[in-house]
Amino acid sequence: MHMEGKNNLKKFTIEILGTIIGALIMAVGISQFLLPNQLSSGGVAGIATIIYYLLNIPMGTTIVCINIPLFLLSMYKIGKGFFVKSIIGTVSLSLFIDIFDKLEPITNDRFLACIYGGIIIGIGTAILLKINSSTGGSDLASYVAKKYKPAVRTSNIIIMIDIVIITLNMIFFKEIEIGLYSAISIYIMGKIIDVLFEGIYFTKLILIVSDKNEEIAKEIGEKIQRGTTGLYGKGMYTNEDKLVLMCAASRGDISKIKITARKIDPNSFIVITNSREVVGLGFKKIET
Repeated sequence: MHMEGKNNLKKFTIEILGTIIGALIMAVGISQFLLPNQLSSGGVAGIATIIYYLLNIPMGTTIVCINIPLFLLSMYKIGKGFFVKSIIGTVSLSLFIDIFDKLEPITNDRFLACIYGGIIIGIGTAILLKINSSTGGSDLASYVAKKYKPAVRTSNIIIMIDIVIITLNMIFFKEIEIGLYSAISIYIMGKIIDVLFEGIYFTKLILIVSDKNEEIAKEIGEKIQRGTTGLYGKGMYTNEDKLVLMCAASRGDISKIKITARKIDPNSFIVITNSREVVGLGFKKIET
């Protein structure tokens, strides 16, 4: 029990450090790319951008003030650990933004700002989500939503909230371009979150219909080191029973499998599709 307590403390400490690092990365993207170009990253930061230009109130201060009622509303829905990490994340993000805001922006080109701002903020947000942390705002709302509906994609929740904020930014600044550039930034941010948080294990799934399935399966196993599974099917046109080989493989192996199948049976019917994620032997390890 004593050892378990030490391990939990070590894990929590690492998560706190990860929260601060994620907040730091996000602050760079916001203060050095989006904010100087009047672009919005959506969520609370988007509202804070409007207030920054309207009332000249530091963006970090506004973020903290807006997040206070959000934390009060959600504190009973989330665990104590997540609550503490989110408080630290929000305060860290606010402090870092106000510090970096005093520096010269890296670029004043809105197109470059929306691209690199989206990438950097997406990386920071993904780090926070990966360790079950938050800086408040959209990612906190998405975490609470996932508590109720785990199947909902995190990036989709964040993007839906951000669309509303972008619209408000367009109305305030009276520039459609701001909304268009902000939309590009948020889209990129969502894709980066998908890649880093949901997984980068993109693979291919190949289905092979042939009268020489056993020979093809043996060759794939011995020469390409990939396992195959036989699925029983029926050709509706010929009314014949068919064995369909299914094989999950990396992009690099797909060409070899296709060539192998066609070499053994030139009449084989092959379907290749994208597989979002594969978990198991030879691919991503199952997380426990």
